[in-house]
Amino acid sequence: MHRRTLLQTAGAVALAGFARPAAAAGSAIDEIKARGVLRAGCSTFVPWAMRNKEGALIGYEIDVGKRLAADLGVKHEPVPTAWDGIIPALLAGTFDVIIGGMTVTPARSESVDFTEAYSFSGVHFVASKKTAPGLTKVEQFNRPDFTVVARRGTNAVPVVQQTLPLATLRQFDDDAQALQELLNGNAMAWFTSTPKPAFAAVDNPDALYLPVEKAIVAQRDAMAVRKGDAASIKVLNEWIAARKADGFLAERFHYWFEGRDWLKSVQG
Repeated sequence: MHRRTLLQTAGAVALAGFARPAAAAGSAIDEIKARGVLRAGCSTFVPWAMRNKEGALIGYEIDVGKRLAADLGVKHEPVPTAWDGIIPALLAGTFDVIIGGMTVTPARSESVDFTEAYSFSGVHFVASKKTAPGLTKVEQFNRPDFTVVARRGTNAVPVVQQTLPLATLRQFDDDAQALQELLNGNAMAWFTSTPKPAFAAVDNPDALYLPVEKAIVAQRDAMAVRKGDAASIKVLNEWIAARKADGFLAERFHYWFEGRDWLKSVQG
């Protein structure tokens, strides 16, 4: 049997699980089904979610949200939100669930409930050949005269604070701003989630390099819902397990994180 047929069969079996009666009253899943729309909070991170040349949102998280909505029998509505305000927006009811590559941390778990992980990334960094040439260890960047940059609200910020306490950390609202600061020679390194450091080094071979090949901290990325919504967590965890089993999540992760065929869709 062809792989596509196998995936279709597995998907049909998994969908049967969503035909059960609605979850407990007041759950996000109940609201989604009643509305007919899954409102998914996200923020623009390449390649999690980004705009293509036509202005539409594309990326790993967009594919995940679309598939989840389709399996629930509703429409998908991504809600772009500033990353440092995405949890408050969820709690305020701006959207139903965060599907945005959010790393599970103890601090975040105090405010939201997380599903099982559906993707795995890590904090990595890329360095400037001009301002920090030839370094090959993370600890070499832990210097009072070194400035490193990161995006505000991301898990890279506490990683830098813990790993490089002597360095100066400058935070930006956007990845592009942080990268540009590095390219302008105003910083020694940019700390962010994989695979962005590797992409930046490939795109700017004369200016940037990877001091270490692997991520310095591993991350578990999960969906987030409002506290106490056990019914929604149960449904979402069942969906994640089904999509792992049929290969959908692995295939989409491979496309967005391990290749760059999608680049032509976002570049002019």
